[in-house]
Amino acid sequence: MLRRHRSWILAPTFAGLVIAVVVAFFRPDTYVSTALMRITPQQVPERLVPSAINSQMAERLTQMETEILSRTSLSELIQRPSLNLYPKQRQGMPTEDVIEIMRKDIRISMLDTPVQGTNHTAAAAFVISYKYSDKYKAQAVVRELVSKFNEQNSTVLRNQSSLTTSFLSDEYKAAKQDMDRLDAEITKFKTENQGRLPEQYQSNLATLNSLQQQLGSMNEGLNRNQEEKMILQTQLQNYKAQLNYYRSNLEETPTNQTVKNERLIALEKMITDAKAALAASRQLYTEDHPDIRNFKARIALLEKERDDLERKESTEQQPAATSKVTNPVVARAIEDTKSEIAVLQTQLSAKDFEIAEKVREQGEMNRAIAEYRRRIEASPRSDQKYAALLREYQVAKDNFDDKAKRREISETSQNLEERKAGENLEVLDSASLPEQPSEPNRLSIAGMGLAGGLILGIILAGAREMKDTSLKNLKDVRVYTNLPILSSVPLLENALLQRRRRRLLWLAWSAAILVGVACMSGSMFYYFSNRS
Repeated sequence: MLRRHRSWILAPTFAGLVIAVVVAFFRPDTYVSTALMRITPQQVPERLVPSAINSQMAERLTQMETEILSRTSLSELIQRPSLNLYPKQRQGMPTEDVIEIMRKDIRISMLDTPVQGTNHTAAAAFVISYKYSDKYKAQAVVRELVSKFNEQNSTVLRNQSSLTTSFLSDEYKAAKQDMDRLDAEITKFKTENQGRLPEQYQSNLATLNSLQQQLGSMNEGLNRNQEEKMILQTQLQNYKAQLNYYRSNLEETPTNQTVKNERLIALEKMITDAKAALAASRQLYTEDHPDIRNFKARIALLEKERDDLERKESTEQQPAATSKVTNPVVARAIEDTKSEIAVLQTQLSAKDFEIAEKVREQGEMNRAIAEYRRRIEASPRSDQKYAALLREYQVAKDNFDDKAKRREISETSQNLEERKAGENLEVLDSASLPEQPSEPNRLSIAGMGLAGGLILGIILAGAREMKDTSLKNLKDVRVYTNLPILSSVPLLENALLQRRRRRLLWLAWSAAILVGVACMSGSMFYYFSNRS
């Protein structure tokens, strides 16, 4: 098959080689210029000055890449007179298509490095590359892109720091106003509920207990004063009765019973004192108490002795005398009794004043107790509102402290960015000037064209072989007919026709080779002439 259809195999192979070489050399060279930029970390330790930038450099690079590769930015580069990029495409294509072509020619790739101690990687550097037919313009474009990245990074950092600081300042002012408002409400609440505040509940309760104890002591003192007053009143009544008795016996008929009268007066005084003591004891004890019984027994004995003495005097008394005299003993007893009555009346007046003062203090104490009870009863009602105010104030204070801290961090970070001491970009390798084109790989294109032509030729030869149904030799006759072959007659052709056919074949091949070589030579000449 290869021998019969060798021309169908060689022709596509040679044609594929010629076409590939022509295409490879007519295709312009493409140069790739690259630049390497590194992400430098913050120079001041972040534990000392936390960064206020809320995004990592890799995220900002994506944002900056979007800005740099935007339509406005690329259009300005394309139309810049010093660059004048894609002049042929701009003549026959819309501007949007040219911008899309340039966007595809620009590549920004991150170089990830492993983070120590973890299984993650972090962007530490990135490569900016641009391919173009002019190596100097490619270098100039990469240089412009590097400059735009630096400018955009500074702008982004400055804007973020400024916006963050401004935003946090506004939040700080709002938080301060909220805290001041709640502080004023708490002050007003304390003023309106003075003495009824929840934190004063225990002190109010302790004061109430103290007042109640004082009231109890005061009641006991008042009871004692009233008991003492009753005793004084009893003594006063007894002394008045004794005074009346003395006055009734002041004038007597002189007899020899003077000593007996003195004894009777003494008994009356003893009975009066015993009755006063009995009245005082009854304020303290019951009737069954031993002291009460003793006082009763003593009074009964004294009264019996007095009655006996009076009966004896009445039996021994002489007939009424014609004249009476004043008993000096009774007169002295009357004066003593009056003195005692005056003293008792003075003591009663003082005791009344003391009791009135105690009653007044008791009223004040009761009013104070009632006030503290009202405070204690009102405390649970105001506790909820006061607790809510305190909670709101604590939340506002925490918010204020957080905003103040964040604002301070933001201002420090902004100062750090202004000093270029924060996370930044650094050019490690400036835009390179490519010496050799990166595209096209002409040897590879020629090899692919040759391989493609060979494959096409084999396919055509196989198709012709499948289409040819004639028997080629005796073996084919035996296989397809299963008949015995007696003899074979060779194909006899005219020698003139054979020579003409060979000439035409060689002529065709020679012309094809000459044309192919000429095309390849012309494309090479075009390439090298334009390159020089």
